[in-house]
Amino acid sequence: MHKPTLITGLALGYVLGSRAGRERYDQISRTVQSIMRAPAVRSAASSATNAAGSATHSAAHAVVETIGHRLHPTAHERLSRLRDRTAGYRTGEPETVTVPTADC
Repeated sequence: MHKPTLITGLALGYVLGSRAGRERYDQISRTVQSIMRAPAVRSAASSATNAAGSATHSAAHAVVETIGHRLHPTAHERLSRLRDRTAGYRTGEPETVTVPTADC
C-alpha cells in the first residue's frame, strides 16, 4: 500500500470514527464480525491463505534451486526453512491456516 493512501485512509477513518461516536463504532464492529464469521468469507480467506502459501513455497523452491548455491549460507538456510515450512501448501494441506477475525 502506498504511504499517502494509508495516511489518507487513517485520517478519514479517524474523522469519521470521531464523528460517529461509540454507538456507531459498536454497530460497525458487530457488522464486521458477522461478515468475518460468514462461511463464504472464511472459505475465501482460507483459499487466499493457501494460494499465498503455495506461491511462497514455489518462489522459495525456485530461488533455492536456481541461485541457492550463490546465496550467502544464512540466506540459503532461511529459504530452505521457508520452503520446508510451506511444503504443505503445495499438497493442499498446510500445517496451519489462520483466518483473521475482527477483534474490534
